[in-house]
Amino acid sequence: MPSVTTIVRKTPASNLRQYFDARGIVLPPAVNWDGPEGEIVRPLLRAVDELDPETRARIANDVERVGEMADEAGEAALYSVAPDTGYLDALPNAYARALWMFVNEAELFRRAEEVRYTDDRRHGRMWDGFVATPNLEVRRDAAALEVFKDAVRQRFESPNVQVDVFDRHRPTFVGDDRNVVQVTVYREGRPDDFLEFVDGALDRRPRRPVFEAALTYEPETGVIEVVARDRESRPDLVRLFARDLLATEFREERLPLRRFDLSVLSRPCTFDSDEDDEIAAVRVNHLRLMPFDTNGERITLECMRGADTNIWEMAARRLGDADPLQGGWTVTQAKLTIRFHPEPGSNRGKTLPLTITMPHGCDLKDRTERERLIGEKYLRRWGIVRDV
Repeated sequence: MPSVTTIVRKTPASNLRQYFDARGIVLPPAVNWDGPEGEIVRPLLRAVDELDPETRARIANDVERVGEMADEAGEAALYSVAPDTGYLDALPNAYARALWMFVNEAELFRRAEEVRYTDDRRHGRMWDGFVATPNLEVRRDAAALEVFKDAVRQRFESPNVQVDVFDRHRPTFVGDDRNVVQVTVYREGRPDDFLEFVDGALDRRPRRPVFEAALTYEPETGVIEVVARDRESRPDLVRLFARDLLATEFREERLPLRRFDLSVLSRPCTFDSDEDDEIAAVRVNHLRLMPFDTNGERITLECMRGADTNIWEMAARRLGDADPLQGGWTVTQAKLTIRFHPEPGSNRGKTLPLTITMPHGCDLKDRTERERLIGEKYLRRWGIVRDV
């Protein structure tokens, strides 16, 4: 997580000044904002160090939120909710864009945080997807929202519920972005307590935690996706959303489950790609295999980057007739490395490592948006991922 020092060093002075002015933070001593950029960093950091602990803690919290939105996935979220991206494009780097949005468009920044929360958890343990009717309108009038909120209150026995409905877009690996409507639901949970020091003594303080859930509706396809911590609650949230905000019946028809088929990797593969995606090479580094006749045994083959051969040639040469890739075994896990051509001005291309485990496991969800798009596009093309 970027520190205050990182944000200060990487963000233009004009953006930093705007932040401190908006927060009403008076710096001791005053910083000469009109001086050269290179002469502002050290005095500003010294001034922050001299602030009272409460103000420093508030700055640290703000920096944490801004830093979360300054990487590739955070930027994608910021752009997905911005009605006009021109003012973001004009800023010099990701830190400046995130801080500008944080200061000047607080509601859009919060929605971008909701987008990232949702998209980071797609296809993970907190996610479910359902099929609904395409081209429906999401109701946003006060009456419909109150009906939906009241239904959530009753279902979860929650006294307080807040709902945020907004438009956004989502990149796809087949071309243009898709328009999406997101509904973020905050509900108050049952009473709990937590430890806190009160006048120097440890004590328990009561609280009501707030739980976040997100629903997205893609009009073009009719797909409803839901992200929520409690698995049993997800169909209920979709049912209430469909009934009260889409005015349609919830059929409980789930999206086809994505399943990985690693059998294609039991023989030499050629990984074709589109020139525009700048993929230089794909290498299979690791294969874990299980025999057909028992679940209690495994064999692992590894052929690392420095080897002068591929994993199939290595297995044939080293194991001969005992090569498990010749038959009688099935691939249950694979590790691949996708290497990209260098970007302009760079000598080394980026690499995308992937670990895929049968039948549903893949670490693509932990990657950036661009990496997820390319990964899913080519895993389908290469026959590794299928919908069932």
